[in-house]
Amino acid sequence: MLECPEEESPVAQQLAQLSALDRVMAIAEFELDGSLSRANDNFLALLGFTREEAVGRHHSAFCTAAFAASAEYRKFWPQLRDGKARTGLAERLRSDGSSCWLEATYTPVLDAQGKVRQILKIATDITARLQREQAQKEHLQRLSLVADASGTAVVISDSDSKIVYVNNGFTRMFDWQLDEVRGRAPIALLAPQINEDFVDKYRDALRTGESVEREEIVVSKEGRRYWVKVISNPVGAENGDDWNYTVTTLTDITRAKMHEVLQHRVLEAMVRESPLSEVLELICHEVERISPEITSSILGVSEQGTLQPLVGPSLPADYSRQLDGVPIGPASGSCGTAAWRNETVRVDDIATDPLWAEHKHRILPLGFVACWSTPIRNSQGRVVGTFAFYFNSPRVQAAELFHQLMVDACVHLCALALEREHTRQRIRQLAFYDGLTGLPNRSLLQAKADQAIATATRSKEKLAVLFIDLDRFKQVNDSLGHPAGDELLRQIAGKLRQDLRASDIAGRLSGDEFVVVLPQSDVVQTTDMVERLLELLGAPVTVAGVALAASASVGIAMFPDDGRDMETLLHRADMAMYQAKSSGRGCFSFFSSEMNQLAQERLALETALRQAIQTKQLHLHYQPQVDMETGKLYGVEALARWTHAELGEISPVRFIPLAEECGLIADLGHWALREACRQLSAWRAQGLAVPAVSVNLSPTSFHNLDLPRMIADTLQINSLTSQDLTLELTESILLDTNPSTMKTIAEVHANGIRLAMDDFGTGYSSLSYLRRLPVNELKLDRSFVADLGNDEAARALSAAILGIGKSLHLTVVAEGVETAEQNLLLREQGYPVAQGYLFSRPLNPQDFESWLKNAAVGEAAVV
Repeated sequence: MLECPEEESPVAQQLAQLSALDRVMAIAEFELDGSLSRANDNFLALLGFTREEAVGRHHSAFCTAAFAASAEYRKFWPQLRDGKARTGLAERLRSDGSSCWLEATYTPVLDAQGKVRQILKIATDITARLQREQAQKEHLQRLSLVADASGTAVVISDSDSKIVYVNNGFTRMFDWQLDEVRGRAPIALLAPQINEDFVDKYRDALRTGESVEREEIVVSKEGRRYWVKVISNPVGAENGDDWNYTVTTLTDITRAKMHEVLQHRVLEAMVRESPLSEVLELICHEVERISPEITSSILGVSEQGTLQPLVGPSLPADYSRQLDGVPIGPASGSCGTAAWRNETVRVDDIATDPLWAEHKHRILPLGFVACWSTPIRNSQGRVVGTFAFYFNSPRVQAAELFHQLMVDACVHLCALALEREHTRQRIRQLAFYDGLTGLPNRSLLQAKADQAIATATRSKEKLAVLFIDLDRFKQVNDSLGHPAGDELLRQIAGKLRQDLRASDIAGRLSGDEFVVVLPQSDVVQTTDMVERLLELLGAPVTVAGVALAASASVGIAMFPDDGRDMETLLHRADMAMYQAKSSGRGCFSFFSSEMNQLAQERLALETALRQAIQTKQLHLHYQPQVDMETGKLYGVEALARWTHAELGEISPVRFIPLAEECGLIADLGHWALREACRQLSAWRAQGLAVPAVSVNLSPTSFHNLDLPRMIADTLQINSLTSQDLTLELTESILLDTNPSTMKTIAEVHANGIRLAMDDFGTGYSSLSYLRRLPVNELKLDRSFVADLGNDEAARALSAAILGIGKSLHLTVVAEGVETAEQNLLLREQGYPVAQGYLFSRPLNPQDFESWLKNAAVGEAAVV
């Protein structure tokens, strides 16, 4: 209460004392009857009244109707008149009928005699604050609904870091109900190991409105451990003072974190080629860091079934030595029994468990009471080691899942490390010998050959290097399987060892390639040896129950004429081998400088061809196909041509086989297909009647399952139909073993594209494939046409091929027609279509247009 002297108005004196508040607070004075006598500008502005409208109003006019009519309000003014001050929240009405919330203090003002003369009201508008608090409350309620539907654990704590809410996911993960944890600090509850420095930094970050993200190991009510990802977000943090709540999510990442921490570090050590002991010690150290209650040990199991200490960094060395050589068995401690049973063994009381009866005297003095051991298996399932956890206090059952996840991650890494070590030992054993044939591999062959060359250099003797490649070895693998191919290689290696001298060196490079080095051997001696080898290798062998006559091609390079080091000699012998293969199977060839020159030219030509395809330096010529009965144009065949800037015209006979050898034939075929379709479209746009175009594709093109779509897109782009295009295949497509080939051919044919079999009658199974391939057209090979005039057998064969085509409803095209006599004979036999120099050579597009406009077709057809 406030007192003031009589000579001065009590309210005036009060207002004078509160002049500072007058600038920021809403202040009003009321008479004892409740009418407003005076108010400052803040009060008027807050309620939206003018001074004239406000002064004289009764206090109840500023209250809500419900409050003004309430029993509480009936006590309000009497208590003030009795001198009792009142402070609290009040809802008041503005002039426009809206309400606002005030934090108000009503203070009775006394006169000099101590009687209440007037009532002073000081108020602060808290409407916005209450609205924010209500929004936060509603937001938290919505968060609670969402959180309860989530499997993630959610904790909401207040600004004092005390829990006010946990969701169902939290209860499921940690076993605590909300009533058990309300008011407790979440960090102390779940992760008591965290130090105070982190807690202080954590709270400082939240005060500034920052989210805090971390990964921690936490413990449930029952003692279960989880590795969780924790994200804490302050709620309502427009500034530090407004931080009211923290929403924290905890996601179980135990399994992923185990693998991340353990695998990352262990695999990194393996990549660095760290020794086995270092890798295994790293695993043990990581386990003990994550779970300090564990002491870990890794033992190996020998081929003889005995334990071999590998690592146990926290165990006494003397204890590990005592385990060396202990036989595994049905009662041989946790580790020996786990290895014997090939299953996990958990012993919770070493002192009383019968599995430890003969071994407990070693471990109990060290303070360990329990041991959990898991077998380590290799990729074949054989136990190669054990991974053990020792405990110096009874195992906590609630931590079993956490420990199991650690075991799962560690045992896999231990198996990987042990297998890697076994592999390294195996590699060391076989570092210099081929595992399949037992012959020296490339490394040992190189070393022995270098020694032989050094000896030949000192003694000025001749030396021969043979490069041996089996003929058609791929067909053995494809037809009889790879095990049969491996058996054939072993038998070939045995024959080489059988025929070579003690000073000779034989080795296997890879696949079906062998190398023989013949010291002290001139050209004559080398020839004799190679002839014997070819005869020996060509003798029949039985593989997978099938008698095979394996032949080989041999290339020979001589020291010092063809080279003075093994690398050069081997390379040139390889070149000579390819020369031998081109001469036929079962042949041999010596390297020559001419052969080297050809190889260099071939390499340069290959490079030029790649560039020509990429830069579109190739072009197409077109050879007409003529309807023999009407003399009209039946179609044209597109033929690739190459004019090199320096080498001039390069024959297709030269660059087509080169494209096949160097893997460019598919690209060449796809280019020809697009270019031919473009040209046909251009001719039709000029009004030239060209019925269709034929394009040659290699079997390699049909390896591409996307070929049908590519063809369809090309036709659409050029406004062509499927009947406008014919694809020419050769019989060699039947030898293609790629599984995509026949499927792609079938799809192309199903799309309406015509297929023609080129060079019919010269391949491997000319009749049988007609049942397998959906061809529409046969092309009689030019070799039959060339002999029509003077070979009765050729005429009979051409007639037979025509009969086959007619019976199968196929169009038969005669190729290579060059003379009027050939033309006449073919017409008499009934051939419907022919092409050849008689009608026209292949022409560039401009010359073909002229040929077509000059009506050369009709004249040539009746020659």
